[in-house]
Amino acid sequence: MERDPRAYLWEVKQAAAAIGEFTAGLNFIDYEGSELVRSAVERKFEIIGEALSQLSKFDPAMANRLSEARRAVDFRNQLIHGYRRIDHAEVWAVVQTDLPKLLAAVTALLDQLGPP
Repeated sequence: MERDPRAYLWEVKQAAAAIGEFTAGLNFIDYEGSELVRSAVERKFEIIGEALSQLSKFDPAMANRLSEARRAVDFRNQLIHGYRRIDHAEVWAVVQTDLPKLLAAVTALLDQLGPP
């Protein structure tokens, strides 16, 4: 049974929204000082990257509609495989600049696709 590509997009949207909730009201110093928040954010980025990786295998044309998809997958790989060298400032920058763009693009794509 094939999986609906909207399921991957929904997972990305949910994880991105969770990161927004985890970091709401924080500044970089707060973020850097909280292992709990950093761990939660990194986990959700791993989910985003994996969902987009799976989407690119299952429906490459759909994944290509998201210009941020490849970068998100690469970021996931960096977090997982380079876990000993995570740059918290880089993660924070992605939260602040790249994540809102990805969330907006995924939300727009889900709106275009409509319900399952």
